[in-house]
Amino acid sequence: MTAMQTVIRSRTHQLLWLAVGGALLAGCAAQPAEPSAPAPMPGPQGSRGTPAGCAADKMPDDTLVGKPEAEVIALLQGCAWRLGERDGQQFPGTMDYNPQRRTLGIKAGKVVWVRRG
Repeated sequence: MTAMQTVIRSRTHQLLWLAVGGALLAGCAAQPAEPSAPAPMPGPQGSRGTPAGCAADKMPDDTLVGKPEAEVIALLQGCAWRLGERDGQQFPGTMDYNPQRRTLGIKAGKVVWVRRG
């Protein structure tokens, strides 16, 4: 093998490795497909509750079921509450028991369940 063939072969290998490296970098830099609509964030949620209470304290929890989410959140102003699930996506919660706190399940913009604790 002549010196010229060795140089050509070495250059060919270098170009091949550069092409492979470039292809790998291009694949890593590709932007992922964006979801059609971002999932809404669960917050802001209720505080520990206020001494004055809230409008929802004057009615049983079952009356909140079937109402639109915005209406229930307005009723829960001053109450301890949190979002437990929205359209099948579950949100983290704590394991402490608080009998005043309501955990809400939302589906298609309506409250489908309410749990205490």
